[in-house]
Amino acid sequence: MPRPHRSPSAATPLDAVVVGAGFSGLYQLHRLRELGLNVRLFEACDDIGGTWFRNRYPGARCDIESTSYSYSFSPELDQEWEWSERYATQPELLRYLRHVADRFALRAHISLRTRVDRAVYDEAAHTWEVTTDTGERVRTRFLVLATGCMSAVKEPDIPGAGTFAGRSLHTADWPHEDVDLTGRRVAVIGTGCSAVQAIPLLAERAASLTVFQRTAVYALPAHNRPLSAAELAALKADYPRFRTAQRASRGGTVFDPPTGSALAATEAERHAAYEQGWESGLLSGLLRTYTDILVDPRANETVADFVRSKIRAIVTDPETAATLTPRGFPYGTKRPCLDTDYYATYNRPHVDVVDLTRDPIREITPLGIRTARREHAVDVIVHATGFDAMTGSQVAVDIVGKGGATLRDRWADGPRNHLGLLTAGFPNLFTVLGPLSPSVLSNAVVAIEQHVEWITDCIAHLREHAHTEIDATAQAEQAWGEHVASLADGTLYRDVASWYNGANVPGKPRVFLAYAGGLDRYRQECDTAAKAGYSGFTLSGPVGPPPGDVGGVRQHAVP
Repeated sequence: MPRPHRSPSAATPLDAVVVGAGFSGLYQLHRLRELGLNVRLFEACDDIGGTWFRNRYPGARCDIESTSYSYSFSPELDQEWEWSERYATQPELLRYLRHVADRFALRAHISLRTRVDRAVYDEAAHTWEVTTDTGERVRTRFLVLATGCMSAVKEPDIPGAGTFAGRSLHTADWPHEDVDLTGRRVAVIGTGCSAVQAIPLLAERAASLTVFQRTAVYALPAHNRPLSAAELAALKADYPRFRTAQRASRGGTVFDPPTGSALAATEAERHAAYEQGWESGLLSGLLRTYTDILVDPRANETVADFVRSKIRAIVTDPETAATLTPRGFPYGTKRPCLDTDYYATYNRPHVDVVDLTRDPIREITPLGIRTARREHAVDVIVHATGFDAMTGSQVAVDIVGKGGATLRDRWADGPRNHLGLLTAGFPNLFTVLGPLSPSVLSNAVVAIEQHVEWITDCIAHLREHAHTEIDATAQAEQAWGEHVASLADGTLYRDVASWYNGANVPGKPRVFLAYAGGLDRYRQECDTAAKAGYSGFTLSGPVGPPPGDVGGVRQHAVP
């Protein structure tokens, strides 16, 4: 389908622009349309779906239960949609998002195959001029980045990557057509969550599969299964209570929080608790057992040892089991994975794993992958090398704020903002699920709804009070960054190199990128600021002239 192209012309005036058509962008578009705003959503891909449009690799599915990893804003939507599995696959999640777009009549306001390249703030008019790769320019009062925290693909940075004569694939940008691996020698580079989902299915299709592992992972069994009609009926009947509890929860999922210490429990009590967590099929099943798992290294070691024992019990070859056993970082401080037969796949005779800590990759060659010890000849290389998480999709846009400052420069030493929502000097620029918010440490859909609703209420407040600009104060921004850092410092996250702190991207500043205080506490922080007249922000409005003219401006700073 051809891309739209518009000749450069005078910028089209809008009330709001939303960038990205995944869970975040679709809901933000819906809520702003409800306010009566003139809104456009720009999406770079050929269709809506965001993460669930691009991540089509074999085995791709959510790792939060489908009935929880879904919108809560519409009781009617809850009742009409039928989830087929405990953990929905990528095609089902994409069907769901397409249904949402159609049900709420969103498509007419979405421009597909259109990437936002640049946004420049007009300080006199309190508007953003947004330029797309089609040549179109629009002028908007409000700009919302709903670009996703895991959407900026981290391309392989291995010497010789372009010389490979076979087929190279990336889990985050999988082809739409079927990839026939019959009789093929396949290599997978990386063992993060995408690889953990893909490897068992790739092994079923390939003649041989070699996994190149830098860091062994902690993976828990998903125990995925179809949902029965009786289960769905019970879930739907309970949805009103469940959704309320979900929004009030610490992480966007509903459970009874632990009250005891792992170190205070007996070995038998711990084992029973960990067995229950393991069998629960929940991503946070083991983290829910005791209060000190993520704050006390001795407590953490008890659950880490439990998972290691499970790996030894599943993987029959002791040397392979040792390679697959994670060590050197506490359980849960790198994102755990949910799997279906991941460890058992290594019992297949045609599946092998290369420990890159002992035999590192030197280069990719026309024939395959050369490590320090030998060359591995393959037909297909699957790169499961992850993302420039949390900040990558935002700094990919050339964003110019007050005084000509760019967001890239402003964030050169790590992201800075207030409440994870606005960065000082970049007024009216909101971020959904961005850095220094709970995002990846929570159920993303619940976090998205909280952000979108706060942003929508904020814009409604500005319009009601004739304000045309909201900007974070430098003092509030500084205090929020220190607060987020102190929360991470109180956990075991602080000393671990991971994508949570940008360590997977060479040259990226090492800053813990998520709010570790819980979604419930974060929601309270955001609500408190709003109820206090948007404390920590400066609100401004025009005096006399309309927004497009230069004139006097009144300001109202809330400490």
